[in-house]
Amino acid sequence: MAETVRQGRPERAAPGRRLVAAGIIRRTPDRTITFRVTQAGATGVITKQVTR
Repeated sequence: MAETVRQGRPERAAPGRRLVAAGIIRRTPDRTITFRVTQAGATGVITKQVTR
C-alpha cells in the first residue's frame, strides 16, 4: 500500500487553555449597546449618548 503523506502545519500539542469569546457593539443615534460572551459568562452595557 502507498504511504499517505500529510502536507501543511506540523502536528502540535493542543494548548491547555483556549480563549473563546464573541461580542457585538451596536450604535444608534441615542445609545450604544455592548455585549460580550465568554465561557465564564456574559456581560453587557447600554450607555446613552451625551449631547454636546
